[in-house]
Formats: sequence, structure tokens, C-alpha cells
Amino acid sequence: MQKRFEESGRPPIEEALKKVSTKYELVHAAAQRVKQLLKEYDEFIIQEGRKGELKKLTFKAIEDIAEGKVKVISLKQLFGG
Repeated sequence: MQKRFEESGRPPIEEALKKVSTKYELVHAAAQRVKQLLKEYDEFIIQEGRKGELKKLTFKAIEDIAEGKVKVISLKQLFGG
């Protein structure tokens, strides 16, 4: 059974780093994901989950990357190398 990220109280950075090449790429990908999420949500803090926990969009962005809900394509992958 996979551990739910919300239980830890912090973003799953270690898991998200497995999906990208560098920590800088993670920062850029998370920032882009937050921009996408802002089109869906009006606030930077949202209520989510069964218990209605408050969560920052930055946390959700990193969580989405870690869970593979979004695919991060690096420039290296696009142009080879």
C-alpha cells in the first residue's frame, strides 16, 4: 500500500526529485504546475481531501509531480543529449 503524502505534513520532495533531472528542474516544473492550478482554483490555499485539509498550491504541485499526475519534459529530452 502506497503511503499517502498528506500524512507527512510536507511535500514529497524526495519522490518528486525522482521524476526530474535536477532540483532546479523541479522548481521550474512546480512553478509551471502552480500556474496551471491557478486557472482551476482562485486561491493559493485550497481545501482538499476527505477531511478538507488546507493545502498550499505549491504543495499540491509537488505532490502532483511526485504522483506522476503531470509529466515533466526536460530540454534534454526534447533536444537530445
